[in-house]
Amino acid sequence: MLKLYDSRFSGNSWKIRILLNQLRKPFERHTLDLELGETKTDEFYKLNRFSRIPVLQLEDGRTIVESAAILLYLAEGSPLLPADPYVRSQIVGWMFFEQGDLQRSIPLARVYHIRGLADKMSQQIERLHADGYMGLEKLDRWLAKNDWLVGDGYTVADLALFPYVSLAHEGKFEMRRFPYINLWLDRVRSQPGFLGIFDQSSYHAA
Repeated sequence: MLKLYDSRFSGNSWKIRILLNQLRKPFERHTLDLELGETKTDEFYKLNRFSRIPVLQLEDGRTIVESAAILLYLAEGSPLLPADPYVRSQIVGWMFFEQGDLQRSIPLARVYHIRGLADKMSQQIERLHADGYMGLEKLDRWLAKNDWLVGDGYTVADLALFPYVSLAHEGKFEMRRFPYINLWLDRVRSQPGFLGIFDQSSYHAA
């Protein structure tokens, strides 16, 4: 059985759980405490050379690391990752956009706020907001004319971007500025098999 190593508050872990649930794939969940350094042990390093979550361990013991790589692996052969090379290039392009334009600014601002560090890190948060807003503006502009990121339906591209964009308000991003993003977030939430960040998957075996 697949094993997923994750943490409760991680958006990158959340997207993997959503996909596993939507694909109806059974898995064992191993939730780590990042503040206790559980990803910094020698044992965990054997699972992930980068010492971070999420990690997907296959039935034969091999591991896949980095959330985008895990999404692409799991979605292979499903409607969420069409076979057409051009469509795939567009999906991967959005995944790179998420990593380059959103992944640092939104999650880090969120972490500072939920850990009670907002006052201490106020200058850093201001810079993160400036960077994050530029990425969110690009996304909102696309969604003003497109219901989905790629093509006419939900794909793994939407899932890749959804978690941290949906959590941006926890980093005090003013999401009311982005009406088309908010409509898109609702469309993603309406997909069969969607899970909230603290919801339990029907296919979680342990």
